[in-house]
Amino acid sequence: MSKLSAEEKFIDVSDYGRAIAIACAQKLKHTKVTAIHITLLFAVCGLIAVYSILNGHYIAAGFFLVLKSIIDAVDGELARAKQTPSYIGRYLDSVFDNILNFLFFMSICYVTQSAWWLSILAYACMQLQGTLYNYYYVILRTNTAGGDTTSKIFETKRPLALLGENQKVVNVLFIMYLILYGIYDKLIYAIDRKAHKIILFPNWFMTMISIYGLGFQLLIMAIMLAFGLIDLIIPFFIGYTSFMALFIGIRKLL
Repeated sequence: MSKLSAEEKFIDVSDYGRAIAIACAQKLKHTKVTAIHITLLFAVCGLIAVYSILNGHYIAAGFFLVLKSIIDAVDGELARAKQTPSYIGRYLDSVFDNILNFLFFMSICYVTQSAWWLSILAYACMQLQGTLYNYYYVILRTNTAGGDTTSKIFETKRPLALLGENQKVVNVLFIMYLILYGIYDKLIYAIDRKAHKIILFPNWFMTMISIYGLGFQLLIMAIMLAFGLIDLIIPFFIGYTSFMALFIGIRKLL
């Protein structure tokens, strides 16, 4: 099952690892490896990236950031290949992403001796950017025929555990998701309340806004680390938020 129907697929610049992810998922389809195992693996890659930043190994850090992004795509592909959708996997993936993003900025803050409040602001900006992209993307996925609907436009109610899942675990991860993402979801909805009424977004618009996808954000961070521009990462992600006004303005014109 694809996230989108064939007609609504767009060039997603944040999804550069999809072809590799699909190939890996097909290799693992008939093994005992589950999507949860892959989610844990990308978390380990993220932690290695944090360790590398703290120890000045910036090229290695960039490599593991990109590797983390690619592996991050494998878990969803494997779940679809095995036809085992999971709310536990969906929320665990998001929780790990959020925590790792915070650790990336805190490690950069420590190395560059930046102001802690600027680092937290940069982290919050990164989360807000990603939330805007995900908001439009989930709307598209929900409205397209045959699209994946594990994610919801409005995450407000605890979902019923799917076959093979533990409801208590789903509930705990859902609460963690709301704590980590709820404020960003509310902010984006307050800024663009009517977006969910749009049936379809043009492919060019989704391609444009995919620069806010986590994969592309981490790619930018990896490139800046590799070129020794670590001091510019925090101010860059704060300034990168300015594109939101453009994207939302275009969406409203649509």
